[in-house]
Amino acid sequence: MLFHLLIGGITAFTPYLFIFWFYLVLLSSLVFFFSKRFHVFPIVASFSYLISFELLARMGQTSPLIPYEMGKYLLFIFLCAGIVNARSKSKVGWVLLILLLPAFFFDFSGEVIFSDIVFNALGAINLCLIIIFLRGQAFTKKRLVAVLKLCIYPIISVLSYLWIKNPSLNEIEFELSANFSTTAGFGSNQVSTMLGLGAFLMFIFVVNRWEFSGFRILDYFLVFLFTFQGLITFSRGGMVGALLGVLIIMATLTFTSRRALHHYRLPNINKYVFFGILLLVAAFFIVDDFTDGALTLRYQGETAGTLSGNKEKSLNTLTTGRYDIFLGDVELWLDHLIMGVGVGASKYMRMLHNGVVAHVELSRLLSEHGVFGLLFSVILVRIGFSIRNKSVNPMINAILISFFVIALYTTFHAAMRTYITPLLVGLSLLNVRK
Repeated sequence: MLFHLLIGGITAFTPYLFIFWFYLVLLSSLVFFFSKRFHVFPIVASFSYLISFELLARMGQTSPLIPYEMGKYLLFIFLCAGIVNARSKSKVGWVLLILLLPAFFFDFSGEVIFSDIVFNALGAINLCLIIIFLRGQAFTKKRLVAVLKLCIYPIISVLSYLWIKNPSLNEIEFELSANFSTTAGFGSNQVSTMLGLGAFLMFIFVVNRWEFSGFRILDYFLVFLFTFQGLITFSRGGMVGALLGVLIIMATLTFTSRRALHHYRLPNINKYVFFGILLLVAAFFIVDDFTDGALTLRYQGETAGTLSGNKEKSLNTLTTGRYDIFLGDVELWLDHLIMGVGVGASKYMRMLHNGVVAHVELSRLLSEHGVFGLLFSVILVRIGFSIRNKSVNPMINAILISFFVIALYTTFHAAMRTYITPLLVGLSLLNVRK
């Protein structure tokens, strides 16, 4: 933990230590592909850790030494190599990949360049590849815990970076919009999504009494810090995703029989879970009090315009313009029902929000891939339903379901521009055994 705090803190001044560490881990991880006996676990551990540094790399402006879309490129390379070595046989992943292919061969806008294709499609391609690679792969609970730890460490580095780069909270003027002053001037949606994931993963550790830092009080404090820092971004997407995951865990513990709770040594909902929820709620009210109630208004969908009466509160204001972008994509789909307009072309062809990339992956799939995009979405949701009762341990089952739900929810506010959706979908499909 101290090492990753140090990495984040130094990156706030110079990125070169982080770049050195990143490539040291990357190059030393390649040995796993050349060992005589191939194992899935070290590959999953390696790419889970490395791609979790994606946000820190962007914030530290490491491009071109570490490319801006590093998470997508690296995940693609690791998954291709892993599929070849593991001889994965998940047919549904290949079906999803085939459904994406037709839209690569045409462009109705005439303006799409290669970077548009990478930006829009590589996330969906990685989703297909990780399903091919990880669906049904056997994992022990101990190995799953290890992978989750490796996902948290880089988020701790982001936390450290923000503490140094952000101004004092007393100097920040909180308005009813995403606050770039609390995200070191970087994209608030991405920062909120990452911090929300950190808060939820740490919540899993504390309610299951899994050791992370070695000090339980420090683990609880990390839940509070991730939540607090995520809330002051005033970007709601990531924190709502964390809340969805917490609710799934809570529902599981509430409806699990006492006998099963005892058999699997699951936490007492009246003790550990209650204290974890208390930390999350306390963080919300502390931030709300600090911002003179602006946080509550923000989560109610209020803006400066709606409060002054100049603008009417609607689904579009509540979603910060995403609803209009969604409707624009749907209109494009209805005009190009079968084949869509081609990968990356939707942003050039919308009447409203022309030139703005899609924020909802479902609408992008419909407008750019047509009926094939619709089939892609239906099959993906069907895969999610197959996770139910995947593990006999109710808690592990709840964690896997929550991963898939958060991954799917993230596509409705950040499309597939981050690594979170492919990674969480892949982890949700693991066959976790004793």
